[in-house]
Amino acid sequence: MLVKTFGAAVQGIDATIITIEVNVSQGIRFMLVGLPDNAIKESHERIISAIQFCGMKFPHFQVIINMAPADIRKEGSAYDLPLAIGILAGAGDILSDELDRYVIMGELSLDGTLQPIKGALPIAIKARQEGYKGLILPAENANEAAVVNNLEVYGAVNLMEVIDFLNKKREITPTVIDTRKEFFSHLGQFEIDFSDVRGQENVKRAFEVAAAGGHNLILVGPPGAGKSMLAKRIPTILPPFTLYEALETTKIHSVAGKIGKETSLMTERPFRSPHHTISDVALVGGGGNPQPGEISLAHNGVLFLDELPEFKRTVLEVMRQPLEDRRITISRARSTVEFPASFMLVAAMNPCPCGYYNHPTRECVCGPGVVQKYLSRISGPLLDRIDIHIEVVPVPFEKLSECQPSETSEQIRERVIQARNIQLERFKGEKGVHCNAQMTSKMLHKYAQLGDEAAAKLKSAMLKLNLSARAYDRILKVARTIADLDHSENVEARHISEAINYRNLDREGWAG
Repeated sequence: MLVKTFGAAVQGIDATIITIEVNVSQGIRFMLVGLPDNAIKESHERIISAIQFCGMKFPHFQVIINMAPADIRKEGSAYDLPLAIGILAGAGDILSDELDRYVIMGELSLDGTLQPIKGALPIAIKARQEGYKGLILPAENANEAAVVNNLEVYGAVNLMEVIDFLNKKREITPTVIDTRKEFFSHLGQFEIDFSDVRGQENVKRAFEVAAAGGHNLILVGPPGAGKSMLAKRIPTILPPFTLYEALETTKIHSVAGKIGKETSLMTERPFRSPHHTISDVALVGGGGNPQPGEISLAHNGVLFLDELPEFKRTVLEVMRQPLEDRRITISRARSTVEFPASFMLVAAMNPCPCGYYNHPTRECVCGPGVVQKYLSRISGPLLDRIDIHIEVVPVPFEKLSECQPSETSEQIRERVIQARNIQLERFKGEKGVHCNAQMTSKMLHKYAQLGDEAAAKLKSAMLKLNLSARAYDRILKVARTIADLDHSENVEARHISEAINYRNLDREGWAG
């Protein structure tokens, strides 16, 4: 008897429907074709054990299984469940009249228990697009998949539940998630706040400007100055997710297997902080079956690189193209996969190996030229893509001990949202541009025109501080954001002055 069940293969952050054709006929062979990997080939033993635990028998006939399309490589153990259902349906133990209405995915334990899978959300989205009635998958993935409306999502605990459900002997209640209610009920809930930070008012201002315009930022300061503490609070002042951004970000984390079983939809912008020993593949993504890297997991959020000069040079250099294009393309012989990577880069570093160059009270013990050599670990092209350079100095005791409350993240966030709304209105006719940091040189001439006083101020700074030519566009972008925070239609001299102050590393002689 020939039957068909339907699963899905995840490629990038999208899914493709896989048709599993099972033919049970006279004979004794078991054959599995259609480019399965080793994990799928090993499913034979898991399926036999799981079926026996359900009190049923594996058919003593010839079983030939084809996974179509045959030119797409199928990987992972998530095909155990549709293969088992297809085999039992082919043997006549399961009613096959409604199998074409469901996409089925799940990994089987030896006792028939269903284990969670990766990529449940993109699989659910594809199932709805292709017009399937429902999706059957492990119960731990049900909340994640139920975010997709107009699709019945059935979460099962074990193989026996699925068999009884398809044989109409048992009801499984579909998991229902009110996506919008779930999304809006969890927005803006943070355990940390900028009100925890004492002093550092100039750094907080730089963070506000960076968040308002989506600018990349680097913090330079001695140990204990509060660089990491400040960076971890950036998500609390970023604009809240839109529903589209939340779905897109959740898809990436779903493919990577980073979604918790109680989570249905991500409501906080991601904050990724990889260790400096990370490899280039782990950072940008890749592998035999390409998986998203840290830059994609930080999509629509923040990528924080602490101790930036300690990262391997090759690791940092692979970020240059994604920082410009806001996506990463991974090419293999058989396929090309594209992952989104629109993130805000926040980096932190000590000014020198000992950490105390330019410290107000402690003396630097680094020899001549050591500071410059340390900073040169970060290449010019990478530094060119960082808009704001800010020096962080230690907080004096008087500031640490004062009881006067600092400004909260909510207050800063309100100003950031207002500035972002101005930018959304400005760029509504520009495809793929949502904030000032994404402006091209052509857009700068259109949206950041300078008056005579502002132009003279910028010219004077370029000459006196010997700022590099690459700093010119960055200063204009940041000045445009400062003007938006100021609700000013034009970029004025005071906005240029503040933007110039955020280019410390471009100043000749800063590192001795």
